[in-house]
Amino acid sequence: MTSFKSCTNTVAFNAKNFLKWIVIGTVTGIIIGAIASAFAHCLSFAANYREENPNILFLLPIGGLIIVFLYKTLHYENNKGTDDVIDNIHHDVNVPLKMSFLIFVSTVITVLCGGSVGREGAALQIGGSLGSQIGRWLKFSKEDRKIILMSGMAAAFSALFGTPIAAVFFSMEVASVGIMYYAALVPCICASLVAHCMAIFFHVEEEHFPMIAEQGLGLEMGGKVLILAICCALLSILFCKSLEIMKGLYKKYLKNAYIRIVVAGLLVILMTYLIGSRDYLGTGMHVIVKALSGEAVPYAFLTKMIFTVVTITAGYKGGEIVPSFFIGATFGCIFGQLLGLPAEFTASLGMIGVFCGVTNCPIASLLIGFELFGYHNAYYLLIVTAVSYMLSGNYSLYHTQKIMYSKLEYK
Repeated sequence: MTSFKSCTNTVAFNAKNFLKWIVIGTVTGIIIGAIASAFAHCLSFAANYREENPNILFLLPIGGLIIVFLYKTLHYENNKGTDDVIDNIHHDVNVPLKMSFLIFVSTVITVLCGGSVGREGAALQIGGSLGSQIGRWLKFSKEDRKIILMSGMAAAFSALFGTPIAAVFFSMEVASVGIMYYAALVPCICASLVAHCMAIFFHVEEEHFPMIAEQGLGLEMGGKVLILAICCALLSILFCKSLEIMKGLYKKYLKNAYIRIVVAGLLVILMTYLIGSRDYLGTGMHVIVKALSGEAVPYAFLTKMIFTVVTITAGYKGGEIVPSFFIGATFGCIFGQLLGLPAEFTASLGMIGVFCGVTNCPIASLLIGFELFGYHNAYYLLIVTAVSYMLSGNYSLYHTQKIMYSKLEYK
């Protein structure tokens, strides 16, 4: 009788929590999905307006001044962006609602004026900030607030990039290398799928990448892909290290935030005219699509890295994830041709390999590859993901990401 009663209590407890997270996940997906959809439309408008009015690039320093002014006025100039969101998962660090407003407006300004940034990093901040606020409104415990925060991250990532499965696992995987927070699985799935539906409802345009032809599994091909994967790991280390070094240089020689961001804006303008191309402004999604069609400039991956490092470390807002896609896709496209492999095939592998190396999220990386390119080259995606994850070491875009288990040893 005692055993039966205990079993009944367990089932009732599980059912209660299941229903709670279904409802909360759905509500989170609706709210954040709608806001992320509005964010996506604003970014599309900003990018299109910049292409139609290229001289708006000269307003980049002024846009930077506005961003610094907004953060100082709202007393949030010392924020760490996505690092604060991740830190909230480890500790009870406050992620204020104003983060979502500031990153929304600042990213749109940056993209409008030509700063070299992505959008998914901004989405993580919007989703994390709103998710945390929902938890506070509902007066949840700090443990449950962390689950809602992860659900918010999944919802925003899903709505903005259109990969709802990868969004679920990325939000649970990004905080800690070596473990995943499965307690958040059900609410993250609900939030991600509902947010994806919201994005469809609000006509958020998804990126359409070219179909990648299937490559047969073989030792020679596998060996060449292994070389590409090693290079992706090294490239991801270079990207992370460059961000760290440039941030230190800015703080050492340009301590004033206003001066720093104006200098960075002027540098971006100067580099644009020296190179004679605007491909490195904004997110550069069109360049990624070209690379996945087998077309890329040999130095594109390094140029994009320089533009992004100069932009983000100075205080312009956005994300580093799409730039990592750009760097990986263009590098893979060029390096694949040197290896004698189909350029579009190696571009897709490079895109996933560098993303995995800079985020330390192998499961999410693999799933992004599946959702974007299908399953017919799954073995090679698996190789690139595993090798890049292992060889990229403890480097990461996110300094508050914790290495819980070694990549090399069972400890």
